[in-house]
Amino acid sequence: RAGLALAAAAAAAVLALALAAWRRRRPPVREVLFFPSRPSCTEALLAEAAGLGTTARPCPCPLPRGDSSLSRLLRHLLSARRSLEICLFAFSSPQLGRAVQLLHRRGVRVRVVTDAQYMGLPGSQIGLLRHAGIQVRHDQEDGYMHHKFAVVDRRMLITGSLNWTTQAIQNNRENVLVVEDAEYVKPFLDEFERIWEEYNPINYRFF
Repeated sequence: RAGLALAAAAAAAVLALALAAWRRRRPPVREVLFFPSRPSCTEALLAEAAGLGTTARPCPCPLPRGDSSLSRLLRHLLSARRSLEICLFAFSSPQLGRAVQLLHRRGVRVRVVTDAQYMGLPGSQIGLLRHAGIQVRHDQEDGYMHHKFAVVDRRMLITGSLNWTTQAIQNNRENVLVVEDAEYVKPFLDEFERIWEEYNPINYRFF
Protein backbone atom coordinates (compact mmCIF):
# COMPACT_ATOMS: atom_id res chain seq x y z
CA ARG A 1 0.00 0.00 0.00
CA ALA A 2 2.82 2.39 0.84
CA GLY A 3 4.32 1.69 -2.57
CA LEU A 4 1.02 2.41 -4.30
CA ALA A 5 0.59 5.65 -2.38
CA LEU A 6 4.12 6.71 -3.28
CA ALA A 7 3.53 5.89 -6.93
CA ALA A 8 0.26 7.84 -6.93
CA ALA A 9 1.96 10.85 -5.34
CA ALA A 10 4.76 10.69 -7.90
CA ALA A 11 2.26 10.47 -10.76
CA ALA A 12 0.35 13.47 -9.40
CA ALA A 13 3.58 15.47 -9.15
CA VAL A 14 4.52 14.59 -12.72
CA LEU A 15 1.05 15.58 -13.92
CA ALA A 16 1.24 18.92 -12.08
CA LEU A 17 4.66 19.65 -13.60
CA ALA A 18 3.40 18.73 -17.07
CA LEU A 19 0.37 20.99 -16.67
CA ALA A 20 2.57 23.88 -15.50
CA ALA A 21 4.93 23.35 -18.45
CA TRP A 22 1.98 23.28 -20.87
CA ARG A 23 0.62 26.53 -19.46
CA ARG A 24 4.03 28.15 -19.86
CA ARG A 25 4.30 26.99 -23.47
CA ARG A 26 0.85 27.93 -24.72
CA PRO A 27 0.21 31.54 -25.71
CA PRO A 28 -1.64 33.63 -23.11
CA VAL A 29 -5.38 34.04 -23.61
CA ARG A 30 -6.41 37.22 -25.40
CA GLU A 31 -10.06 37.25 -26.39
CA VAL A 32 -12.92 39.69 -26.80
CA LEU A 33 -16.49 38.40 -26.60
CA PHE A 34 -19.50 40.36 -27.78
CA PHE A 35 -23.11 39.91 -26.75
CA PRO A 36 -25.97 39.25 -27.28
CA SER A 37 -24.84 35.66 -27.62
CA ARG A 38 -26.51 33.68 -30.37
CA PRO A 39 -28.79 30.96 -29.00
CA SER A 40 -26.93 27.70 -28.43
CA CYS A 41 -27.16 24.63 -26.20
CA THR A 42 -24.64 24.62 -23.35
CA GLU A 43 -25.93 21.46 -21.65
CA ALA A 44 -23.28 19.19 -23.16
CA LEU A 45 -20.50 21.58 -22.09
CA LEU A 46 -21.75 21.73 -18.51
CA ALA A 47 -22.43 17.99 -18.33
CA GLU A 48 -18.98 17.18 -19.67
CA ALA A 49 -17.37 19.50 -17.12
CA ALA A 50 -19.44 17.92 -14.34
CA GLY A 51 -18.31 14.50 -15.45
CA LEU A 52 -14.64 15.53 -15.44
CA GLY A 53 -14.15 14.94 -19.14
CA THR A 54 -16.54 12.04 -19.73
CA THR A 55 -18.60 12.28 -22.89
CA ALA A 56 -22.05 13.68 -22.20
CA ARG A 57 -25.27 12.42 -23.76
CA PRO A 58 -26.62 14.60 -26.57
CA CYS A 59 -29.10 17.12 -25.21
CA PRO A 60 -32.61 16.70 -26.70
CA CYS A 61 -33.36 20.46 -26.63
CA PRO A 62 -33.95 22.19 -30.01
CA LEU A 63 -31.24 24.84 -29.54
CA PRO A 64 -28.38 24.71 -32.07
CA ARG A 65 -25.02 23.25 -31.06
CA GLY A 66 -21.75 25.03 -31.62
CA ASP A 67 -19.66 27.88 -30.30
CA SER A 68 -21.13 31.10 -28.95
CA SER A 69 -20.03 33.96 -26.73
CA LEU A 70 -21.77 32.31 -23.77
CA SER A 71 -20.14 28.92 -24.38
CA ARG A 72 -16.71 30.53 -24.68
CA LEU A 73 -17.28 32.45 -21.44
CA LEU A 74 -18.31 29.19 -19.76
CA ARG A 75 -15.18 27.42 -20.99
CA HIS A 76 -12.95 30.14 -19.56
CA LEU A 77 -14.69 29.91 -16.19
CA LEU A 78 -14.60 26.11 -16.18
CA SER A 79 -10.84 26.18 -16.75
CA ALA A 80 -10.43 27.17 -13.07
CA ARG A 81 -8.47 24.63 -11.04
CA ARG A 82 -7.67 26.45 -7.80
CA SER A 83 -9.59 29.69 -7.31
CA LEU A 84 -12.31 31.91 -8.73
CA GLU A 85 -13.00 35.45 -7.53
CA ILE A 86 -16.25 36.99 -8.83
CA CYS A 87 -17.31 40.61 -8.41
CA LEU A 88 -20.72 41.26 -9.99
CA PHE A 89 -23.54 43.76 -9.82
CA ALA A 90 -26.18 41.23 -10.92
CA PHE A 91 -26.00 37.45 -11.29
CA SER A 92 -29.06 35.57 -12.56
CA SER A 93 -27.80 33.40 -15.44
CA PRO A 94 -28.61 29.76 -14.59
CA GLN A 95 -25.88 28.45 -16.89
CA LEU A 96 -23.18 30.58 -15.27
CA GLY A 97 -24.59 29.79 -11.84
CA ARG A 98 -24.34 26.06 -12.53
CA ALA A 99 -20.76 26.46 -13.73
CA VAL A 100 -19.78 28.27 -10.53
CA GLN A 101 -21.43 25.61 -8.36
CA LEU A 102 -19.72 22.88 -10.38
CA LEU A 103 -16.33 24.49 -9.72
CA HIS A 104 -17.11 24.71 -6.02
CA ARG A 105 -18.00 21.01 -5.92
CA ARG A 106 -14.76 20.26 -7.75
CA GLY A 107 -12.81 21.90 -4.91
CA VAL A 108 -12.11 25.29 -6.48
CA ARG A 109 -12.12 28.09 -3.89
CA VAL A 110 -14.94 30.40 -5.02
CA ARG A 111 -15.61 33.82 -3.51
CA VAL A 112 -18.37 36.16 -4.68
CA VAL A 113 -18.91 39.87 -4.08
CA THR A 114 -22.24 41.33 -5.18
CA ASP A 115 -24.66 44.23 -4.74
CA ALA A 116 -27.06 43.98 -1.81
CA GLN A 117 -29.98 45.61 -3.64
CA TYR A 118 -29.86 43.20 -6.58
CA MET A 119 -28.91 39.93 -4.90
CA GLY A 120 -32.46 39.28 -3.71
CA LEU A 121 -34.30 39.94 -6.97
CA PRO A 122 -36.31 37.10 -8.58
CA GLY A 123 -34.02 34.78 -10.52
CA SER A 124 -30.85 35.79 -8.69
CA GLN A 125 -28.33 32.97 -8.35
CA ILE A 126 -26.86 34.35 -5.12
CA GLY A 127 -29.15 32.40 -2.78
CA LEU A 128 -28.39 29.16 -4.62
CA LEU A 129 -24.65 29.83 -4.42
CA ARG A 130 -24.87 30.47 -0.69
CA HIS A 131 -26.99 27.35 -0.20
CA ALA A 132 -24.27 25.38 -1.99
CA GLY A 133 -21.73 26.63 0.55
CA ILE A 134 -20.05 29.29 -1.56
CA GLN A 135 -18.76 32.37 0.25
CA VAL A 136 -20.70 35.51 -0.69
CA ARG A 137 -20.28 39.05 0.62
CA HIS A 138 -22.27 42.16 -0.27
CA ASP A 139 -22.15 45.89 0.23
CA GLN A 140 -23.93 47.90 2.88
CA GLU A 141 -23.84 51.24 1.14
CA ASP A 142 -26.14 53.66 -0.68
CA GLY A 143 -24.24 53.36 -3.97
CA TYR A 144 -24.18 50.25 -6.15
CA MET A 145 -21.45 47.62 -6.12
CA HIS A 146 -21.30 47.97 -9.88
CA HIS A 147 -18.15 45.99 -10.78
CA LYS A 148 -18.38 43.19 -13.34
CA PHE A 149 -15.27 41.05 -13.31
CA ALA A 150 -13.90 37.64 -12.40
CA VAL A 151 -10.38 36.28 -11.90
CA VAL A 152 -9.62 32.64 -12.68
CA ASP A 153 -6.72 30.97 -10.83
CA ARG A 154 -5.22 34.41 -10.14
CA ARG A 155 -3.99 34.48 -13.76
CA MET A 156 -6.97 35.15 -16.05
CA LEU A 157 -9.09 38.30 -15.95
CA ILE A 158 -12.66 38.34 -17.27
CA THR A 159 -14.15 41.83 -17.34
CA GLY A 160 -16.40 44.11 -19.36
CA SER A 161 -19.89 45.58 -19.43
CA LEU A 162 -21.71 42.24 -19.06
CA ASN A 163 -23.83 41.52 -16.02
CA TRP A 164 -24.19 37.75 -15.63
CA THR A 165 -27.91 37.84 -16.38
CA THR A 166 -30.03 36.12 -19.02
CA GLN A 167 -31.26 39.53 -20.20
CA ALA A 168 -27.72 40.80 -20.79
CA ILE A 169 -26.52 37.57 -22.41
CA GLN A 170 -29.48 37.14 -24.77
CA ASN A 171 -30.60 40.70 -25.52
CA ASN A 172 -28.07 43.40 -24.63
CA ARG A 173 -25.16 44.86 -26.58
CA GLU A 174 -22.33 43.95 -24.20
CA ASN A 175 -18.61 43.18 -24.25
CA VAL A 176 -16.27 40.93 -22.28
CA LEU A 177 -12.47 40.98 -22.34
CA VAL A 178 -10.62 37.81 -21.35
CA VAL A 179 -6.90 38.25 -20.81
CA GLU A 180 -3.99 36.49 -19.15
CA ASP A 181 -1.64 39.32 -18.24
CA ALA A 182 -0.28 39.78 -14.72
CA GLU A 183 -0.07 43.54 -15.23
CA TYR A 184 -3.87 43.71 -15.52
CA VAL A 185 -4.82 40.78 -13.30
CA LYS A 186 -3.05 42.13 -10.20
CA PRO A 187 -4.98 45.42 -9.87
CA PHE A 188 -8.28 43.56 -10.14
CA LEU A 189 -7.17 41.01 -7.55
CA ASP A 190 -6.09 43.84 -5.27
CA GLU A 191 -9.47 45.53 -5.73
CA PHE A 192 -11.30 42.29 -5.00
CA GLU A 193 -9.34 41.69 -1.80
CA ARG A 194 -9.92 45.27 -0.67
CA ILE A 195 -13.68 44.98 -1.20
CA TRP A 196 -13.78 41.47 0.30
CA GLU A 197 -12.30 42.79 3.54
CA GLU A 198 -14.45 45.92 3.51
CA TYR A 199 -17.60 43.79 3.14
CA ASN A 200 -16.65 41.43 5.95
CA PRO A 201 -19.89 40.91 7.96
CA ILE A 202 -18.08 41.82 11.20
CA ASN A 203 -17.90 45.37 9.82
CA TYR A 204 -21.64 45.69 9.11
CA ARG A 205 -23.45 48.54 10.80
CA PHE A 206 -27.11 47.89 11.55
CA PHE A 207 -27.87 51.05 13.51
